Amino acid sequence: MSRKMNRWKNILFVPALGVLLLAGGAAFAQASDNDRQCNQRIRKAEENLQNAVDRHGEQSRQAEKRRHELEEAQRSCGGDRDIR
Repeated sequence: MSRKMNRWKNILFVPALGVLLLAGGAAFAQASDNDRQCNQRIRKAEENLQNAVDRHGEQSRQAEKRRHELEEAQRSCGGDRDIR
C-alpha cells in the first residue's frame, strides 16, 4: 500500500513542481525584460539631455525639458537609480 501512495504522490507532485518552475521562470523573464526596457529609456533620456546641453547650453529651455524627461523616466522605473 505504501508504494502505491508514493507512486501517486510522485504522479501529482512532479507536474505541480514543473508548473511552479515554469511560472517562476516566466515572471523572472518578464521582470528582466522590464528592467532592460527601463534601462533603455533612461539611457535614451540621458543621451537626449546631453545632446540638448551640447546644442543649446546647460541652462537652456531645451536642456531643462530633457532633464525633466530624464527624471520622469527614472521615477517610472522605480526611483533615482544610476544606470550605466
